[in-house]
This record gives sequence, C-alpha cells and structure tokens, in this order.
Amino acid sequence: MDQESFGGFAGRVTSCHLVTYFIAGALAYTLLDYGALFQTSGFSCLMRPVTSRWVAAGPALQVIRGLIFAVVLYPFRSVFLSGGRGWLRLWGLLVGLAIFSTAGAAPGSVEGMIYTKIPLGSQLIGLPEVLLQTLAFSLLLTVWSRHPHRAWTIVMGSLTALGILLSLAGAFLPRPPAVE
Repeated sequence: MDQESFGGFAGRVTSCHLVTYFIAGALAYTLLDYGALFQTSGFSCLMRPVTSRWVAAGPALQVIRGLIFAVVLYPFRSVFLSGGRGWLRLWGLLVGLAIFSTAGAAPGSVEGMIYTKIPLGSQLIGLPEVLLQTLAFSLLLTVWSRHPHRAWTIVMGSLTALGILLSLAGAFLPRPPAVE
C-alpha cells in the first residue's frame, strides 16, 4: 500500500466517492423528497431546484471532489489502509472535518447551526445521507485497497462510468415539457 502510485489511489478514491455519492443521493432524493425540501425550510435561497441541469450534472462533477479527496488523503493513506479498523479512522476524519466542522456555514455543520437561519430540524434532515455516504465511502475504499482484485476495478469502473453517463444524460438530454 505504501508503494502504491498516486494514479491508482486517485482512481479508487474518485470511483468510491462518485459511486457512493450517486447511490446515497438517489436514495435521499427519493426517501426525503428533496424536490419539496429544497423549495422550503430555508433551503430555497441556498439550493438549486432538483430540476436544475446543474443538479443533474452534480454526480459527474464529483470527479473533481474525488480527485481533491485523493490529493488530501494520499499522504495519510497508511493511517487508514493498514491496521485494523482503518475504515473507522477514515470515516471519523471525514465526519469531523467534512461534515460537522466545515470551514463554511454548511447545513448540518456546527457553523451552519450557529450562523444560518435554517431551522435545526431542517439542517438535520440531510445528515443521515452524508453520514451513510461517507461511511460507505470509507468502507468501500479500505476494502478495495486491501483486496485490489481485478473484479473490483471492473465493477467499480463500470458503476463510475454509469453514474457519470446518467448524470450527463440528465444534464444535457432534452427534457419533456412540465405537466401542470
């Protein structure tokens, strides 16, 4: 693991992030009715409507975040890829720095709860999505890194390509007229 090239690591991190982000987002969109939520509860001035082409392109654009994660995590990979419970160390790092203690006032973060007018209940609605997504990411990345079989690469590469293609199709294909 210490001898792993940055390219291989970045590919795994980006793929794990995009796949878990896509699945968690699709589940949350369906189960939490993000369409209605983003129009109410203080989110309408913050979030684009789910019908936005930018929202549809969002999963494909997660390649950028995946690469940023890879650059940041690469020097510390031995901390969570070797030894027991590395997935828990990685998840704890993500929960602490990327969810609860963000630099900006993101909903669900400590800063968001202090500085935004979004009601606490509304801020907490999306928390299960991000906690489960980062947990799935942490588990998937550590398992795949510790057991780098060709099958993992084929399955995850295919799911990543599918996620990107579906996202781009949603962003660029013509849309049917809205039904009133």
